[in-house]
Amino acid sequence: MTTLSTIFLRLHAAGVEPGDPDDLKLKKQLLLFAMALMTAAPMCWNALYGYFGLSTSAAVPFAYQVVSLATLAAYLATGNFNFFRAAQLMLFLFFPFVLQWSLGNFVTASGVVLWGLLAPVAAVLLYNARESLPWFVAYVVLIAASAAADSSMAGSAASLTAAQLKVSMIFFAINFIAMSSLVYFLLRFAALEREKSTARAEQAHAQLVAEQERSERLLLNILPSRVAERLKHDSGTIADGFADVTVMFADIVNFTEIAEGMSPNAIFSMLNRIFSSFDALAEQHGLEKIKTIGDAYMVAGGLNNDASEANYSEAIADMALDMRAVLMNDFVVNRQRLDIRVGIGTGPVVAGVLGKKKFIYDLWGDTVNIASRIAADATPGLIQVDATTYRRIRSRFSFEVPRTVQLKGKGATQVYRLTGRLAETVAPQLAV
Repeated sequence: MTTLSTIFLRLHAAGVEPGDPDDLKLKKQLLLFAMALMTAAPMCWNALYGYFGLSTSAAVPFAYQVVSLATLAAYLATGNFNFFRAAQLMLFLFFPFVLQWSLGNFVTASGVVLWGLLAPVAAVLLYNARESLPWFVAYVVLIAASAAADSSMAGSAASLTAAQLKVSMIFFAINFIAMSSLVYFLLRFAALEREKSTARAEQAHAQLVAEQERSERLLLNILPSRVAERLKHDSGTIADGFADVTVMFADIVNFTEIAEGMSPNAIFSMLNRIFSSFDALAEQHGLEKIKTIGDAYMVAGGLNNDASEANYSEAIADMALDMRAVLMNDFVVNRQRLDIRVGIGTGPVVAGVLGKKKFIYDLWGDTVNIASRIAADATPGLIQVDATTYRRIRSRFSFEVPRTVQLKGKGATQVYRLTGRLAETVAPQLAV
């Protein structure tokens, strides 16, 4: 059984090239399957015709087998599927009629011409509906021609003995059952292969959808959702101006010195944990992470024009306090607690995507420069905001007395040190 299975599998894939389209692979497999059945069937005819002493008729199936195998050998040697297909269909069509003519007429040949129906049936599967029509017409013409010729042999059918009639009926049954079975199993094989092909296509589609979702998730990890959507449909420059955005720079104080002696992997792992915590806070507060620069972290609010972002300046201040608390409470490096200095600015910015490869979403403008420079001016543990941010959030947060600092490119600038949140009962009184 193992040997037969191996032979069948080899025949099943014979002539099939790795680069063949699925439809062509199916057609090759169908033709090989039909050819195998039609080549095996004459063995039964040879045995029966030999048993009944019909040596001339037995020679026809044998000749068919020889020619059929010769076309297969030519196909495997040249890879010419068009030749193999045409040659096999011609054998399917003409061989049954040649066999009938050697036996006599429809009755004496037991309806063997029914096997010729395989040619137009296979043509539908191996060509297409239009190209299969000539094969069906040829089958009908041969049937009509045989019927016309049979009229001159009507007497021979009437002169059959009871034994001959019995043999004729046996062959009728064999031919109808065998041909019906062959057509059924051929169509069944085609259906099974198409189901397999459909299943492979569905699996490939599912994998494609999964990869697309993975790519979109990756894109959303790099860009804001609205920018990612535009990037998928727009190959041009993506840049927008925003009249009011709150930007925060947070710098981990002396991280390089504190981490001295740690391995590169340990340093990276620590920064990854810290920034992952900051990412979670940004998502919690509905803010947009922009980028990390070394051990500095940049986040912004007001970029999505979303009603839920109405209090984005307050959300930035809340996140700054939470970042400071997380860093001081959850991270210790070489027995030292980490701290940050933060700068927050509010105002107009330009936002856009830079580059075509390894692109990055970034912000530019005075607001960004102010946030960065007042962060650099702050001492460890301090959160400094500009005047615009202070006026917007002073009803919910407490501040020290403002001070004036000299910022590069800006000169004397008033900044406010945020110390914490006001109690809910106090906040409304300060807002009046």
